[in-house]
Amino acid sequence: MLSTDTVSLHHLHVFAGVAAAGGVRRSSESLHRASSAIARSVAALESALGVALFERKGRGMLLTRAGEIVLVRAQHIEAALREVRDDAMRMRGRQGAPVASLEALHNERRLEVAALLAEVHHMPSVAAAIGVSQSAVSQAIARLEDALGQQIFTRTARGMVPTDHGARWVVRFERALADLRHIRADMAALQGVLEGAVTIGALPLGRTQLLPMSIAEVHGRHPKLRFQSLESPYEELTAGLLSGRIDFILGALRPDPSQGLATEVLFEDRISLIARAAHPLASRKRLSLDDLAPYPWVVSRGGSPSRQALDDVFAAHGHPLPQPLVETGDLALVRGLLLRGDMVTALSALQLHYEIEAGWLRVLDLPMPGTSRNIGITTRMGARLSPGADALIAQLRASSAVWR
Repeated sequence: MLSTDTVSLHHLHVFAGVAAAGGVRRSSESLHRASSAIARSVAALESALGVALFERKGRGMLLTRAGEIVLVRAQHIEAALREVRDDAMRMRGRQGAPVASLEALHNERRLEVAALLAEVHHMPSVAAAIGVSQSAVSQAIARLEDALGQQIFTRTARGMVPTDHGARWVVRFERALADLRHIRADMAALQGVLEGAVTIGALPLGRTQLLPMSIAEVHGRHPKLRFQSLESPYEELTAGLLSGRIDFILGALRPDPSQGLATEVLFEDRISLIARAAHPLASRKRLSLDDLAPYPWVVSRGGSPSRQALDDVFAAHGHPLPQPLVETGDLALVRGLLLRGDMVTALSALQLHYEIEAGWLRVLDLPMPGTSRNIGITTRMGARLSPGADALIAQLRASSAVWR
């Protein structure tokens, strides 16, 4: 839900035009507005942000440091929305539907309505979340569709679902809204204060030790920052990352990340075989794969990186693949099963660090060669993160040094 003090996309568009032209009067022609209206938009934006974006000089208007930062956000937003309009224009060439100017897309409320509707598929739910009437939601979608000359949503048995091109456009809308949200945090950072929210897509190998350690360190220095951790499957997290809903993903890196994603290795980890401290194999040395045969397995679901690595070890030695008694991605369930019987799991020891440190669980003496995985950070290429996200990433780099 947009906050009541959300920066206006319209004012931001006007500001970018003035910055490009170097002055209010010079921008009047390109913006198709009277100089007085342009000056009011710039003043409204400066008032909303509480900073001066220009130095007014006799020879024109020069950007302040704050203005330079806001301009970068504005340019990112314009680029995302221009991609949408250009796509609509290409479709117009085939179908003849009129497309409005780029400025018509600079309406934060309409973009958020489209983004929420794409997520929940239900207009009354969108209206309730934003605090407007259902007719206002319907009108916002209609105006967006009129501006782009194409239907963005279609009514189905599952509710209002984006069309194929609508789904592409909503991703760009969400990117624009993400940059819009970050502007206030950018301005606060200029004053030495980090605030706002950082959203992390947390995969299992990052959230037991590294992420809580790093959040605690950053919070100690910047108490106004807030953090949100999302623990969805990798495919859902990458979708959130590409749309800007998620700042970055922390965890095991995929060898071939999706197009548009960038990765950074923090350290290398490997799978260990883990069982309870009183397990019959826990005190034995130089175990072999044959020694595991009598004991049941609790492992990740088929197709997961850790499960594939385990299967590859058995296959490489000519052994039948482990047949799990339990398949789960729930670490709490794995922990409970290991502590209550003679089951064995194959996980990173980092994921069960506290139980191993307490002496409840033990790493079995059977190395698992070939199961190394790079643990790191995944971001969207070209994304400009918030100052808070940058601070957390810097701390993750520092905190991970102990495992390098």
